[in-house]
Amino acid sequence: MLVVAANSISFGLENHRQPDIDVHLYPAYMREQRATFVTLEIHGRLRGCIGSLIAYRPLVADVSSNAFSAAFNDPRFNPLSETEYDKLDVHISVLSPPQDIEFDSEQSLLDQITPGIDGLIISDGSYRATYLPSVWEALPDKQLFLSELKQKAGLGKNYWSNTLEAQKYTTFSFGDTIENIQKNALGTV
Repeated sequence: MLVVAANSISFGLENHRQPDIDVHLYPAYMREQRATFVTLEIHGRLRGCIGSLIAYRPLVADVSSNAFSAAFNDPRFNPLSETEYDKLDVHISVLSPPQDIEFDSEQSLLDQITPGIDGLIISDGSYRATYLPSVWEALPDKQLFLSELKQKAGLGKNYWSNTLEAQKYTTFSFGDTIENIQKNALGTV
């Protein structure tokens, strides 16, 4: 999957579009519908992160599309340049299906999430945001995690409403440098 992500970004640099993916060329597990996030970093700093919360396409297609989008379509960053490509670290998170959380207060919601394990999706009307489980590394306090997520969604840090909804999920995450991905790909292609 790391090779798929790296190839999608490389193809995008050369062709200014996403590659076409023939999912039938990949093993069965990569053809299963799964949701993923692809996070790009340079020297430990975020360079792009795009993902899917709900599985709606094959894993290999989701990784390829999200890698391309993280490199070229993340609105927080300019499109990736060729000089940045060799400096990239690529991280892929494969999401479990989200589980609804039933709660009647903020404390009840906080009691049902586990730092370092759970990713969290919150939504209220058209406002929606998620933090991957890896965000716990920067925001280890549950209250801070939730208040920052509310702000990311466009809600106030202290926002509360009976219409607020939440879901949690876990991830299987892995990553490597572009250099290592390319070295490993030479033996598998």
